[in-house]
Amino acid sequence: MLVGAFIAILGCGVCAAAADGSVQAAPSPATGADGSLAFETANGSGAAVLDRANAFMATLDNGQRTALVQAYTFANAARWHTYPQWGLSRGQARLGLALGTLSDAQWSALNALLAAATGSGSNEGFDEIQQHLAADDWIRRNGGREGYGRGNFYIAFLGAPSDTGIWQLQFGGHHLALTHTYRDGVLVGATPSFRAIEPHAVVELDGITLRPQRDEWQAFVSLLASLDPVQTAAAELGRQQSELLLGPEARRKDWNFPARAEGIPAMSLRQTQRALLLHAIGLYVNDVADADAELILARYQRELDATYLGFSGSTSLARTGDYVRIDGPSVWIELVMDPPYSTDQPHVHAVWRDKRTDYGGTRPGDR
Repeated sequence: MLVGAFIAILGCGVCAAAADGSVQAAPSPATGADGSLAFETANGSGAAVLDRANAFMATLDNGQRTALVQAYTFANAARWHTYPQWGLSRGQARLGLALGTLSDAQWSALNALLAAATGSGSNEGFDEIQQHLAADDWIRRNGGREGYGRGNFYIAFLGAPSDTGIWQLQFGGHHLALTHTYRDGVLVGATPSFRAIEPHAVVELDGITLRPQRDEWQAFVSLLASLDPVQTAAAELGRQQSELLLGPEARRKDWNFPARAEGIPAMSLRQTQRALLLHAIGLYVNDVADADAELILARYQRELDATYLGFSGSTSLARTGDYVRIDGPSVWIELVMDPPYSTDQPHVHAVWRDKRTDYGGTRPGDR
């Protein structure tokens, strides 16, 4: 297959193929004096998210609103996890309003909010969240405990939604965490973003095919399979890394990124391989609302030459403990095959972090 056609088929966010098959850079987003992303409010999701957040709150009774709106603090923002709520201690448990308390009308308002805050693509953003919720319903129906299922997911507003000041939309449950931070009506942080799924196999529930995280896993498998023996040796990490370095269990070690990137730099990859790398990155970033995702991807693409790919274990990513990471000046994505729990197969755990904009730049001790 011709290089240009191959890249075009990937359809990876902001990367585009020139006539000679090279990947052309998208325009770089502006950055603030502190290095944070300077999103354009008119082009971003902030206004729509604020409108939908207020519309959702208007459907709630006083008790529900009290559960929903929590204080904006770093400690509260860091209360995202992979475990179902029943598996967490009191200090770890998610804040907010349990989805099991919502009426049909409230569910509709919640879905409108999630659709405004997340990507519109197939198997991305809003669609992927709906599949995550259904996958947890599948676990509940197929031998899981009562603590599984969409009713055990939570939504919280850390700080009252506003077009001035800072607030965070926090949504998640078993195997899912969304933490979108808004300042003065603008998205200033879309990470930490945690995505996992069990079962690893494609399943059906009520006639609907569920495959969340399947595209992300396959993107990494294809990327590692594209490496020749010399590249594979360069990409292999110096030691086995069988768990996420910056996953939820390590959340008290936020920003504990390795001092030195390991693996193979993107500048050493062929153009088709760089396209595969951008595609893998885009599958995480495109979970964010489309206009915001475009700006984030542009920055990651600009930094691509200084971005590294590393792995440990099997490149098939089929065995427990197989691990892969993308480590750039800003972007950090890592995926590991977690041991079986609800099924008999290892399953995907993955996290997207941003070294500059995690939690919208809020750090411990800031508030």
